[in-house]
Amino acid sequence: MSWSVRFTRQAQKDARKLAAASPALKAKAEQLLQLLAEDPFRQPPPYEALVGDLRGAFSRRLNIQHRLVYQVLREEKIVKVLRLWTHYEWARPEPGVSCAQ
Repeated sequence: MSWSVRFTRQAQKDARKLAAASPALKAKAEQLLQLLAEDPFRQPPPYEALVGDLRGAFSRRLNIQHRLVYQVLREEKIVKVLRLWTHYEWARPEPGVSCAQ
């Protein structure tokens, strides 16, 4: 069963920054994105269900500073990537925000 992975505009910007910053970070992100396309709930690596303003989103660690923050839209079988850069206090899942394909 395959999931569609889509990126918000901010996640697209983050992906460009990440690729320019470090080949190792880019490789880790690509590995996690492939895992999310296969099964967004598979472990390892562990994921964290976020709470508060970020309720409904999940986070996986890229390194000590950066996280991949995403939402899972189960009915549509879509993983919506919200951020790929800094820690996740700024990312808020927005149901009405469109995703790039």
